[in-house]
Amino acid sequence: MNTSELPPVICIMGPTASGKTDLAMQLCDHLPCDIISVDSALIYKDMDIGSAKPTDEELAKYPHRLIDIIDPAQSYSAADFCRDAKREIAEIRSNGRIPVLVGGTMMYFKSLLEGMSPLPNADAKIRAEIIELAEQKGWHHIHKLLAEVDPVSAQRINENDSQRLTRALEVYRISNKTMTELTQIKGDTIDGKVLQFAITTTERAELHQRIELRFNIMLEQGFQAEVEKLKARSDLNENLPSIRCVGYRQMWQHLNGEMDYDEMVFRGVCATRQLAKRQLTWLRGWPELNWLTTNDETNLQKVLNALK
Repeated sequence: MNTSELPPVICIMGPTASGKTDLAMQLCDHLPCDIISVDSALIYKDMDIGSAKPTDEELAKYPHRLIDIIDPAQSYSAADFCRDAKREIAEIRSNGRIPVLVGGTMMYFKSLLEGMSPLPNADAKIRAEIIELAEQKGWHHIHKLLAEVDPVSAQRINENDSQRLTRALEVYRISNKTMTELTQIKGDTIDGKVLQFAITTTERAELHQRIELRFNIMLEQGFQAEVEKLKARSDLNENLPSIRCVGYRQMWQHLNGEMDYDEMVFRGVCATRQLAKRQLTWLRGWPELNWLTTNDETNLQKVLNALK
């Protein structure tokens, strides 16, 4: 099958709580399509409430691929996602169906659509050494070390962003090449037609309200008990990517006694709003995007029209 005959790929991006999943499920009611999750929190098993994972009823009716695929103790990179997503896209297309990629992890989308740079796999020993050094001298020191070898990445990464600082310095120590150098090399992208949509609210205040409402619903659904169960495991800790997910980190710290319940709620909502702001910053510079508005009843028709 040549690329012009391949079913198109539909991408639905947007900040958290903007209505991406609802639109994807509507598409499934009107098109022969299958959903692939593009979300770095939904990959984890036993992390359902705080990640706003679709309900069992929704997943039964609208199955999502790349959900519940690894344990919270495991790591999963953008390269892992690209490998898995390409496999799922190929399988869906081979069945004559349309892949619908939906989520808010922009690095996953970027890596898939622009090609994955040849970054080395994570090295647990080197990563542990960096984290230990940060605990001794602070993340400011790690940022300074990164600036000495990769000033471009250091300028781009905030000194409080421990996850990205660790990764950037880890890449250099493994490969002796900077992340800046390696990210300029691009790999394979998706063949065929790709339609890209971004959905968000017209006003920032509305998105903030949706985020706060959803966080409070999570709490009512038993989010604290979910994190208590994770915390009872001896193999999980606050430095793991799974526990650093928005909401989980704040609840974990609350359970550690580092803040009271109200402070946890406040910080959890703030962290989610900051995540949404970063997602929108990515999207504003994104090429070939079709913008949609949350709760606009014409969104479905706009996607269907684009397919024609």
